[in-house]
This record gives sequence, structure tokens and C-alpha cells, in this order.
Amino acid sequence: MRRYLSLMESDFPPELGNAYRSMENSQNPWGMHQGDRAKWADQLEGIEVVDPGDAFSHEYLYWVGCAGSFDDKNQKVTQATARLMQRAGLDFAILGPSESCTGDPARRSGNEYLFQMLATQNIEMLNGMGVKKIVTQCPHCFNTLLNEYPQLGGRYEVIHHSQLLEWLIETGQLDLSEARLDERVTYHDSCYLGRHNDIYLAPRKIVGSIAGVEVVEMGRSGTAGMCCGAGGARMWMEETIGKKVNDERAQEAIATGATRVATACPFCAIMLDDGVKAAGKDESQVRVADISIHLWEALAGTRAPARSGSATAAPPARDR
Repeated sequence: MRRYLSLMESDFPPELGNAYRSMENSQNPWGMHQGDRAKWADQLEGIEVVDPGDAFSHEYLYWVGCAGSFDDKNQKVTQATARLMQRAGLDFAILGPSESCTGDPARRSGNEYLFQMLATQNIEMLNGMGVKKIVTQCPHCFNTLLNEYPQLGGRYEVIHHSQLLEWLIETGQLDLSEARLDERVTYHDSCYLGRHNDIYLAPRKIVGSIAGVEVVEMGRSGTAGMCCGAGGARMWMEETIGKKVNDERAQEAIATGATRVATACPFCAIMLDDGVKAAGKDESQVRVADISIHLWEALAGTRAPARSGSATAAPPARDR
């Protein structure tokens, strides 16, 4: 039905048309310049940007995603995740300007032609480089790379950063013995991490492993969780009927009495942050941030272990 409306009737919201043109012309739905994809790494040392014409010689490709590359809030998530991987001694690199949108918003909203165009380009590049393992912080990228790219010949070991961070903590590659965060935290389930891929425990284990944290659950959580309002390409559409989904969900988070809301998806972080602010709460009262930021802040000021070389981590098992 979506494909018929999008491709045959051209019957879709006008703001979605802007996203389509941006994905086609700029390889990202925001229409940002591809040359700025790796700007987030300017503040970090040791982030290698690889050339797609070369063989990939690293353990992991860090697939940052469009939101993690261009959105101001989510650039901080990218930086925190990269710092955590560096602290654990992982061997990873990024594509920078050569990374393109996975095509998730196009497929979700019915523009199958645009999805296949973007996906085919990415798969040809990844296969040509010999990429085997991919880490991504975006559940939408994760779902598309893991479950949909194989349909077009792209088969990779894809790991969400919540799975990776959980494994690094469990194996001691990330030492939390001195980490502490005296906060009341509630975790919001991403639909594309939870409902679509059955990953519910990993993010909670990460937050719960930090000393001083009190974890509280919202009434609707886990398999009965509620969407933030941005799934299915609705990140690029306006809500015009009834109460906004993100406002409803943000109020549920505030009702727990949490001082922090943990997310594991860039869209969820944007939507819930906007919802919390719309409810009249500033960051000093309720802070919305990705699990990697909460973890990095708990580790800030603690000593990083000395390492003789890069660690090699086996892909974590799927969370069921």
C-alpha cells in the first residue's frame, strides 16, 4: 500500500518529498553536505577514516548513520560511543564522507526504488572493501543492515552498540569498578531494537551496571513498550491529529520520577528530548541521553587501563 501511494500515485506528505530529494541528491534525509559526515571526529584523536577503494583491514566498521553524523545532539552520542570503543581497545574505523544513508526512511515510507538505489551503492562498496563486522548505534541502520541488506547480497555481522557495550562490560574490557552515577534512570525501548530485533536486556544491563544508578521502568516497557513517534519514517513528517506521540511518551518517563531518560536510538533521543522540554522540564531536572553518554559520564575522570595492543571482541550473542 505504501509503495503504491509513494511510487504510483506520488501521494505522500510534502515534507517527506523533501527527505526523498535529500536522500537522492545528498545521500542523507537532512540534505547535509556529505563532506561534513566525519566532522564529529574533529574533537577526537585516532579516528581513522578509510578509503572505500582500499581493502578494509580493521576488526570493525563503525557505521555512524545520518543522525549520528549530522544532528548536533547525536554527534555527542557518536563521540561517546567512539571514546568507549577506544577505551576498550577495539580496532575500528569509519567511512566518513563515503558513508550514505542505508535507505531505511525510503523503504519504510514506500519509496522502494530509492531504497534499492542507496542500498545497492552501499553493498557494492562494503563488499568491495571486504567488510565483515559492522557496529552501529542506530537501530534503524542496524535493522536494515542486518535484516534487509542480505536481500540484495549484503551479508555482514551487524552489532548494535548496546550489544557491544554490554559485552565489553561483561568481559572486563570496559572496567566500571570506579564508575558511578547517582541518578534515577528510566530506559525507553526503541521499536527497531526491541520489537523488530528482540533486544531488550542489553541496554538495561548497561545502565544497571553503573554504581549509584536506580533503574525504574515506565508503565509501558519491554515488549509492551510505546513508540517515540519517529518510526516508519515519521521522523520527517508532522503530526497533525491528536496528542503528539513523543509528548505522551515523555510524560510517561517524567511520571517515573527519573532524573535521566536513557535511549538507544538517535530518533528516540530527539523525540523524547523535545517531549520533555515541551512538558516544561529542563535538562537539570530530566536529562535525555543515549546509553553511551550515561556510561561515558559515569566513567569520566576514572583511569583507563593500560593496554599493550588492540583488543579483539567476538560478536555478542543476540538478546532474546
